[in-house]
Amino acid sequence: MTTAEKTYDVIVIGGGAVGENVADITVRGGLRTVVVEAELVGGECSYWACMPSKALLRGTEALSEARAVSGAAAAVTGEQDVAATLARRDSFTSSWRDDGQVDWLRRAGIDLVRGRGRLSAPRRVVVTPPDGTTEVTLVARHAVAICTGSQAAVPTIEGLADVRPWTSREATSAQAAPGRLLIIGGGYVACEMATAWHALGSTVTMLVRSDRLLPGLEPAAGEAVADSLRKSGVDIRLCADVRSARREDGEVVLGTSDGDLRGDEVLVATGRAARTEDLGLDVVGMERSGYLDVDEDLRVTGVDGCWLYAVGDVNGRRLLTHMGKYQARQAGSAIVARARGQAVDLTDWSPHVATADRFATPSVVFTDPQVASVGMTAAQAADAGRAHRVVEYPIGQVGGARLFADDYTGTAIAVVDTEREVLLGMTFIGPAVAELLQAATIAVVGEVPIRRLWHAVPAYPTISEIWLRLLESYRG
Repeated sequence: MTTAEKTYDVIVIGGGAVGENVADITVRGGLRTVVVEAELVGGECSYWACMPSKALLRGTEALSEARAVSGAAAAVTGEQDVAATLARRDSFTSSWRDDGQVDWLRRAGIDLVRGRGRLSAPRRVVVTPPDGTTEVTLVARHAVAICTGSQAAVPTIEGLADVRPWTSREATSAQAAPGRLLIIGGGYVACEMATAWHALGSTVTMLVRSDRLLPGLEPAAGEAVADSLRKSGVDIRLCADVRSARREDGEVVLGTSDGDLRGDEVLVATGRAARTEDLGLDVVGMERSGYLDVDEDLRVTGVDGCWLYAVGDVNGRRLLTHMGKYQARQAGSAIVARARGQAVDLTDWSPHVATADRFATPSVVFTDPQVASVGMTAAQAADAGRAHRVVEYPIGQVGGARLFADDYTGTAIAVVDTEREVLLGMTFIGPAVAELLQAATIAVVGEVPIRRLWHAVPAYPTISEIWLRLLESYRG
């Protein structure tokens, strides 16, 4: 095996959405940057997560919206075209080809080295190409950013690994709906994939260890999603204990606390694990695997110097694409500042630090109904010892909601800090509520006083009028 050596200002290990954004910022800052990618440039979000999953869900959502409006409902005379839905999904992944993403790197002035990168010394990365022929040693003058993301965690259930379970990757890329799909888990991925594949023809059974779906959100969110899934025909088994797995005559058989369950495929959606194995972390005194601890400007703690960063899912702070891209912008700006010999601003709202996950992380579950949330839940506010009040209002009573759907059902939940009279958190449950979320995020992050929100007048008739109704309810 031969070895070549190249020197750059910045090395980015991982060419997903996070790595691309780090590289974009550093190149714009005048730093020569290379991205190392072992799979597809564009990463999880582009090919196996955000984009394909939402493409699978959108047709179901559009049909549901049309059927909820008298007059339009009469025009819906057929069922969803599964083949066309899957073909549309494939178009968003470019059929799992990354030519377009690679071309974007080229046009942005970012170099690409394909292969698996690992640290061999401080500021040095060895890349083994897919064919294992010529290793490349990359040397960083200023920084190495680890942006390798996360992967599905498969629980240690007897026989589970041997049945070749689906993870989120298989669930978003499957070329046909399984006849019977068993899902282990009750979080975002489990709920979205139950929604998608049931609508595309699968018989779905969910096995949830918790006593409710979406346990990290307001209880009303999990209850609404569970009610909807059950009404559509999904079998949800709460407090379920999966003890074993095996295949018999091509079937998956799960041994559970309720007896054996049989299906054609089983999806494991029980959490994520950091992709840090085989990164050579031991050469800089770090554990070989696990999430990487970082400080506010995304530098890995416990590593001498200001050269090693961990950005996105790999640091375990908030496992969401938009939060990873936000971190990438902050880390990239800090790298550029240090390379230029400038001071790095570590105050709360500077362009060099990532503080959004401490103040307000927005997220959307694209089920029917959607769940959009930001900031604290009522339980989290109570656990934090924050004086607060919860205000709820039925979204269906707002004029814009009644126009959107004849029988609009949904709930808005505001958690208000009663000492400072600012929003701590907001949750919307209902059709199309994802588009309400950014206004809530601005209000929570900006700590906009309730007395000022009175003067943010919502247009009539829109669903955003829910803001007025919440404020009226708070005032009493």
